Amino acid sequence: MPRALIALAIGAFAIGSTEFIVIGLLPQIAAGVGATVPAMGLLITGYAIGVVIGAPTLTALSSVLSTRQTLMALMGVFVVGNTLSALAPSYSVLMAARVLTALAHGSFFGVGAIAARRAVAPEKATRAISMMFLGLTISNVIGVPAATWLGQHIGWRSIFAGIAGLGIVTAVALHRWLPDDDIRIDLRSELGAFRRKQVWFGLGITTVGFGSLFAVYSYISPILTTLAGVPQGGVTIVLVLFGLGTTAGALAGGWLGDRWGMKAVAGGLFVIALLMAAFTVTSHHAVTATLTLVLFGLVGFALGPIVQNRIIEAAGAGGSLVSAANQGAFNVANAIGAAGGAYVIKVGYGYAGTMWVAAGLAAAGCLMVLYSLTLVGRRVTKTAIADRVLVDNRAG
Repeated sequence: MPRALIALAIGAFAIGSTEFIVIGLLPQIAAGVGATVPAMGLLITGYAIGVVIGAPTLTALSSVLSTRQTLMALMGVFVVGNTLSALAPSYSVLMAARVLTALAHGSFFGVGAIAARRAVAPEKATRAISMMFLGLTISNVIGVPAATWLGQHIGWRSIFAGIAGLGIVTAVALHRWLPDDDIRIDLRSELGAFRRKQVWFGLGITTVGFGSLFAVYSYISPILTTLAGVPQGGVTIVLVLFGLGTTAGALAGGWLGDRWGMKAVAGGLFVIALLMAAFTVTSHHAVTATLTLVLFGLVGFALGPIVQNRIIEAAGAGGSLVSAANQGAFNVANAIGAAGGAYVIKVGYGYAGTMWVAAGLAAAGCLMVLYSLTLVGRRVTKTAIADRVLVDNRAG
């Protein structure tokens, strides 16, 4: 594996750790800055907003920098944000620090996906992106649980400081292992990519299809304890198993994407719809609920690298801005899925309602992929017919 992919994976691990660590240490952080737990929940919202804003903005502003310089600069923003989080004397300062940190998130993954593709042969592009994303999934399996445990024993400020240090390690690794290709972003080409239908289909598929993941994952703990009868202490074990499933999925997704492309996404979203429909039944037993969630993580996280690679291909010459925008779309999917789940719970459908929301979003995403593939097929057919007519005319 090229060392450039290792550097990108380290950065993804650091970003994944800082994104979700607030969930694990929420009571401790709230006490540290004198805020209520509900107010602390807004830190998660603030981070998501920062990703959506920062993904296209910082990518566009980096047009004067090379790919390596851009990624190192983004890690600089990341380090500053986490350092301020570690030192934050108040809730307002911590909120500002979290938003600042989030600004680098989407752009790093967007530009990083481009760098990952360049590090390998074209036929291995999706696998390269999946290796970078692997750092993100591992952060959920190892990074966040470990940081939560350490934070409870040595203090949450030390964790943010440690993550800032990991950002410095990433910057050094990028400098040493990522070739400086001196490729600059052409803003005209980047913006022109948004005129392509397949780009918007890709963003729509991410927003709708991946909303299915968050409709259930946002409520996974109460689903396990209330419906499946899993004791509170056993939830962590289930989450670790779920995380192992997502890690295996991230690895498998690279191979599936390079072999089958968006057909694998259509099949995967269809399977997710079936799994979530089945989950309304299997969620009432600890073993079957755990098995369903592991399969859910395996299939769901296999699809991300495939869609990311496809949207870069659809962009043509301008891929960095579109790639970053797709990271913003993932966060919009998070909001849509969580909000949909909250609504059905509120109106009385209970936690089983979140599963039907997930199934519906996955089915809608599957239909969008199939329609997108149909459009591509029609375009290829028209091109082939036009070429055949041209050859016949020349022969005549």
